[in-house]
Amino acid sequence: MIKLGEKQKLLVVKKVEFGIYLAEKKEDETRVLLPKKQVPENVKVGDMLEVFLYKDSKDRLISTLTEPKLTLGGLAVLKVLQVGKIGAFLDWGLEKDLFLPYKEMTCKVQPEDEILVTLYIDKSRRLCASMKGIYDLLRTDSPYQKDDTVEGRVYEFSDNFGTFVAVDDKYSGMLPNFEDHSFLRIGDVIQAKVTNVKEDGKLDLTLREKAYIQMDADAERVMEIIEEYAGVLPFTDKASPEVIKRETHLSKNAFKRAVGRLYKERRIEITEKAIRKIK
Repeated sequence: MIKLGEKQKLLVVKKVEFGIYLAEKKEDETRVLLPKKQVPENVKVGDMLEVFLYKDSKDRLISTLTEPKLTLGGLAVLKVLQVGKIGAFLDWGLEKDLFLPYKEMTCKVQPEDEILVTLYIDKSRRLCASMKGIYDLLRTDSPYQKDDTVEGRVYEFSDNFGTFVAVDDKYSGMLPNFEDHSFLRIGDVIQAKVTNVKEDGKLDLTLREKAYIQMDADAERVMEIIEEYAGVLPFTDKASPEVIKRETHLSKNAFKRAVGRLYKERRIEITEKAIRKIK
């Protein structure tokens, strides 16, 4: 069976002026062309070649000896070449660019973006890229342990869970939703620390340092916010976690630690309903 989007070994069944035809068996009617410029020297009928099968610009099945950056059901980081009215075109290492339909995007993309995608066959039997379904394709057998520093690529945001990250572009990781990810974009590569390896192998991550290191930075951030409120923050560390996260992008615990640091340094005073800067 000829397999679109996959690598497979096929038999050379016929040589023609413009290339060679390949098939699973000599008697098969379904044959696919390997263009002349791809044909190895001294190849002959009866030889086996490992090729990748895709469709050319005229929607004809064609084979290539070139190794694509992405095969069916796999994952790869591809560069966005151009964006059109119905989707984007990605560089996957073949003469024909790979199409990413708008309906398969999780966010708008721009030329030069490098995004994590998978390959699927659409209803018209064409190969297309998708930014969806990445979570289910990522591996959970990473070699990393708690407190390891890792590199990962942002591939999806969730209001309920947080920021999904592909560690090394292949392992499943996540930044919790109480961490500030407002400055991140899909495709960004970040350095993070592993805070937990779950029983299923997925990695919990953080962009923050350990509490005693992070506290200084958080305290300065809180002071900046108080300044933005003209020196009087209209809530305290007794506010709801939702309010604190919305206004400061900090968890309630991190906010309380920062406020405690500022109070000990006598830079603020805390009233029943506000935090005031001490002049």
